[in-house]
Amino acid sequence: MADSDDDYVYDEASGEWIPAAEAAAKKAAAEAAAGAVEVRDSVGNLLADGDSVLLIKDLKVKGSTQTLQRGTVIKSIRLTGDAQEIDCRHDTIKGLVLRAEFVRKR
Repeated sequence: MADSDDDYVYDEASGEWIPAAEAAAKKAAAEAAAGAVEVRDSVGNLLADGDSVLLIKDLKVKGSTQTLQRGTVIKSIRLTGDAQEIDCRHDTIKGLVLRAEFVRKR
């Protein structure tokens, strides 16, 4: 049981009075869950930082005359916080951002 000197906060979700420390922990957990965005590839596999992906379609690179060919392997991707974009590097192109719908986890 909690000490009588603890501060209590009304939790609107449950409709109960809970200790302030517990309310702060719930708030931190909710913010962490909201910040975590699931990024899925073209077939539904969950992507994570550091994964290698394979292109499933030829992609023209904006600002360049290059085309990345289907089957090209992109190593060490980084998630951007957007559910549809991944940040990556290719041997010839730095600062490349790809849409998750055009890659498959390797």
